[in-house]
Formats: sequence, structure tokens, C-alpha cells
Amino acid sequence: MPRMLALTLGITGALLSPATEDGDPVEVLRVPTYTEGIVFDHAGNAYVSHDRFITRIAPGGQSAVWAETGSPNGHKVLADGTHLVCDRKGFVYRLDANGGVLGTASSECDGKPLRTPNDLTLDAMGGFYFTDPAGARDRPAGSVHYVDANGKTHLAAETLFYPNGIVIRPDGKTLLVGESMRNRVVEFPVMAPGKLGPMRVFAELPSKRAAQIDNKPDGMALDEAGNLYVAHYGMGQVQVLDSAGQLVRRIDTGLPFTSNVAFGGPQMRQLFVTGSEGPTEQTAGLLKRFDLKGVQGLKILPDSR
Repeated sequence: MPRMLALTLGITGALLSPATEDGDPVEVLRVPTYTEGIVFDHAGNAYVSHDRFITRIAPGGQSAVWAETGSPNGHKVLADGTHLVCDRKGFVYRLDANGGVLGTASSECDGKPLRTPNDLTLDAMGGFYFTDPAGARDRPAGSVHYVDANGKTHLAAETLFYPNGIVIRPDGKTLLVGESMRNRVVEFPVMAPGKLGPMRVFAELPSKRAAQIDNKPDGMALDEAGNLYVAHYGMGQVQVLDSAGQLVRRIDTGLPFTSNVAFGGPQMRQLFVTGSEGPTEQTAGLLKRFDLKGVQGLKILPDSR
């Protein structure tokens, strides 16, 4: 079981409070440090990573620390109610529904330890892809890995410029990855589970000239229409790209360090955004909610068993 520690949580809004005007954010949660890894379970509870903790927020807004790992980040919930959590200490953990660590889903690939697992996406074959960032602007050293249904980790792509957010399209044919050190999103054709074809640039993201904070794509989510929502770290926005990679919308978040996005709510019409309001990443972390008219998020949560 996780060690439940005292932690000051600012509960500022229910997950499912009345809708606001399109684009007008509702502050749901405030914690002492930068937030990441927003995801929802079958009961509508939200989970947010911050520091070494994962906090669970009930639909009514009540929150409590749910788990403690080394440095949790990207997070997904499986059909059986267990959780997969990328941890920047070099592991992908499997947790039970109460936040207890069941073991590791991945810790190495071909005998080499993982570095800083960041985010993950589930496929329809019982496996998942995850990013393992590394390198710098002039040194592409990041990788994408695939864990198959038998639990074996495979190298799917390498020499990437700090791969970050990752999603797979619902037909299973295309994998999208945010390349943070290039401020762009790239895509790979999926030839077979864990087997990727040649990379191509899907979209170059906007950038600020003389920005005080580097502009980087972070977490990502898809809607039912195939649009990609990219948390744009440093820009304080979510960039919305259509299926051809064209920028069709920009959502101001009020969070200079915008880190991750996920759709939730009864009809998947609410966009939840994590990050920090600055002036540094070490200041208060937030979870915000945007009620978007005419938008429905893609369901990524597998049906419960």
C-alpha cells in the first residue's frame, strides 16, 4: 500500500461542476509543485502526478494522495482497473486500484536500463508504447519503446530529440510523438505491434521569439474528429492540430509551464490541463478544466472487465 503522507492540497473546483463558457477555465486542484500525468479511471476519478506523489480527485472534487513513487509522470488505466505509471527514476510501474505498487511493467530494454520514462499510450493488442527522453538540441538520444502483451520491452524508435508526449490513433496505424527539443510533433506508421516505419514530421509548432521559456510539446490527447491537442510547454497554450497537422486552434491555459492534457467528464467534452503558473516550474502546480463546445474527446480508457 502507498505511504499516505500529509500534503496540503488546494481543492478549488469539482471535476463535474456546471459548465462554463467555452474556453473559460475552472481551477480544479492546486498543489505545491508542478503537475503532470492527468488521467481518468472507470469511476470518473482523476489522477494527477506531482513531485513524488499521485493525487486522486473524485468527481465531486475531494482529493487525497493516492500513491507515492519516485517521480511519477505519464499514467494510463487498464481494463482490469490496474494502472501503468511512467516514473522518471527509470521505471514503468504497475499499480493496483488502491495505489499499491504491484511491480514493474518495464525497467530495461535489451539489457540496458531505462533512463527517464515520460509518457505512454495503449494499443489494441494489449501492449503499450512509451517515451524515454534523453539528449539535447544537438544530440538526439531519446527513444520510444513498446511493451508487448507478454511483458517484453522492445525498442521501437531511437535517436529522437527528447521524445515526450505520445498517442496512437484509434485505428492503430499511426503513432504520434512530441519531439520537445525540436518543438514539433512527428509521426510513425505502425507496421505491426512495436514495429514502426520511417518517421516524418507531422507538424511544426508555433514559437515565441526571444522566449524566456523554451517552447516544447509535452503531453497530448486526441478528440473524436481526429484533432490532436498538444500541451505546449513554455507557450502557455494547448495547440490543436487537425488530422493533416494544420494548426486550427490555440487555447490559452494561463500556465506558462503547460504540461499535459486529457479529456474527461460524462460525455468527454471537458479538457483537463496540468502545469505550473510560474515564474518557475517549482511554483504551485494546477489542474484546470475547459468546457469545449462542439468537441468530444476520444475514449482511450479500455472497457472494464
